[in-house]
Amino acid sequence: MRIVIVGGVAAGASAATRARRLSEEAEIIMLERGPDVSFANCGLPYHLGGEIADREKLLVVKPELLARRFRIDVRTRSEVVAIDRARKLVQVRDLAHGQRYDLEYDKLVLAMGAEPLRPPIAGLDLAGVFTLRNLADIDRIKAFVDGGVGSAVVVGAGFIGLEVVENLVRRGVATTLIELQDQVLPVLDREMAAPILDRLRERGVMTRLGRSTTAIERTAIDLEVVLTSGERVATQMVILGVGVRPESKLAAEAGLELGSRGGVKTDGHQRTSDPDILAAGDMVEVTCHVTGRPTMVPLAGPANRQGRIAADVIFGKESRFRGAQGTAIVRVFDLVAATTGLSEKSLRQSGIAYLKSYVHPNQHASYFPAAMPMTIKLLFTPGEGKLLGAQVVGGEGVDNRINVLALALQAGMTVFDLEEVELAYAPQFGSAKDAINMAGFVAANVLKGDCPQVYAEDLPAPGSHTHDRPFLLDVRTPTEFAAGAIPDFVNIPLDDLRGRIGEVPSDRKVIVTCQAGQRGYYATLILKHAGRDAANLAGGYTLYKRTHPQTR
Repeated sequence: MRIVIVGGVAAGASAATRARRLSEEAEIIMLERGPDVSFANCGLPYHLGGEIADREKLLVVKPELLARRFRIDVRTRSEVVAIDRARKLVQVRDLAHGQRYDLEYDKLVLAMGAEPLRPPIAGLDLAGVFTLRNLADIDRIKAFVDGGVGSAVVVGAGFIGLEVVENLVRRGVATTLIELQDQVLPVLDREMAAPILDRLRERGVMTRLGRSTTAIERTAIDLEVVLTSGERVATQMVILGVGVRPESKLAAEAGLELGSRGGVKTDGHQRTSDPDILAAGDMVEVTCHVTGRPTMVPLAGPANRQGRIAADVIFGKESRFRGAQGTAIVRVFDLVAATTGLSEKSLRQSGIAYLKSYVHPNQHASYFPAAMPMTIKLLFTPGEGKLLGAQVVGGEGVDNRINVLALALQAGMTVFDLEEVELAYAPQFGSAKDAINMAGFVAANVLKGDCPQVYAEDLPAPGSHTHDRPFLLDVRTPTEFAAGAIPDFVNIPLDDLRGRIGEVPSDRKVIVTCQAGQRGYYATLILKHAGRDAANLAGGYTLYKRTHPQTR
């Protein structure tokens, strides 16, 4: 059997090596358009910043190793320009020698990945304007920066854009970040991404949110980026990070079925509409694990698994891709943001009913040195409390918690399960009631109605005085209250509340807040026992500041 694999990196290399492990007899040929067949594309921005100093470290597997250890015929600088399904062959252009030849296959695996989006902006071909996909791209960007660059514009505040920004700042480059959405990291909900925006600004990054780029122009000295607002940003270089699209043109030209988002459609076993052609990785449309609907998830983990599944299926093994849930993580200076499943805005767009909760626990025991808070947001179904999504933002320990939540979501667990999950504990790693347990406790309280919650978006407009306006109560200390408070809230410290309960009206709803939510929870229960109709403000003043930047 001859297996021809088009593309390397995650999906292609995984398919090739798995196929060899399943068969010593198969002839396996890998065709890669570029010079590198398997490289760490997720590490590219960190080579720019010098954190990964040795470029060779980015070469995960070299062609020589694939040939020697796995007996794979690796052909770099070989571009597939056409697929003849009837004759079961691909037409290959040898880029090194300018020749073309036909290559027959018994099974064909497409793993060409995704390519950076190039929006219709005038000036994208100017010198000093870059996209980032492979080692050749980072070599060009790094050489340009090494040549002496004082300023840069990054267009797009997603994962890649933020990683590039961090590493430009690490190099001492004054950086401006432009993003079409009104927040950075649009895959997160806005209030969860707010700390990342704050940290960018603290590190000197100029941000232009809610604006798009209309043109890039050459000036007498450098470049200018023209925004929809009319503003012009002078810069020496521009790096585009506005997203990717599946590289599915070759598949479309061969008549393979594509999905609504332009990705190659597969049957869950990585088979395309042609049973002898399989596809894997970023070019493939996948099923969302939460909704069961088609989506695109260009991430290395799913790509690796799909490549392995494709090889399994070729050799008759029962193997299926369960779907993707978009588990991802990014570091921005000393902060980390992570997500799994659907965001709140995605749930709203999908018309899926949900509830939400927030907690701000420390990453480990508060009495152990260097305890730092993180924020965990859970999204779950009304009634049974099945997880729909989760987001975590903080520093150390975010990776641990998002991985637990990702596994819980894939396993179909509920917030009640999170209350009971048993996790390793020592004071330098966590707490006896881990952050995951705390998130479960609060979410379960919401479901059971033990402590009613309201959200920042539910608060009355400042200064409004309608007859049914809630009584707004802040139970922090006077010192905390004086340092910053939500408009119209009255301060009665928690420890004084029982003695001053008469100051809280009994004929109006009471909304309680504190710094993070825990004292508000205690106060809400005290008020309920005293006959008041009370609810806790989810996430407290900490979360309110994120949704109302003017209070920061």
